Amino acid sequence: MSITEIWKKIKGRLGFVDFSEMMDKNTFLTAMAILIALISFGLGRLSGLETVRKNVEIEFPKGQEASAFLGTFATTTPKAPIAKTSGTYVASKNGTKYYLPTCASSNRISAQNKIWFDTKEEAQNAGYSPAANCKGI
Repeated sequence: MSITEIWKKIKGRLGFVDFSEMMDKNTFLTAMAILIALISFGLGRLSGLETVRKNVEIEFPKGQEASAFLGTFATTTPKAPIAKTSGTYVASKNGTKYYLPTCASSNRISAQNKIWFDTKEEAQNAGYSPAANCKGI
């Protein structure tokens, strides 16, 4: 019994599969190249996960506080007036636009979030602007 026969018996008993015998040489080499490329890509991705990213720090000029700069970018949220149950215009507590009650968009506002106004000025003073998709405002 030769060494190659012994080796084949050992591989057969341990469950090893010799793929080189199942396909031609070019197909086997192509499959191995793809497998090696995928393993290399995966290892590269894993090594990239270990890098630590630096936190972003904002430095302001000496003598000036951050609030002076941030105040220009702060958005104002609309203030809700005393709750009314009807009016000429309606808006949402969570939105920035006001509508006529006949507009389709006003029907999508839930009853608990509706805020009513009698005039356009009242709505605009509360921080709301007219809805572009609501004709007649």
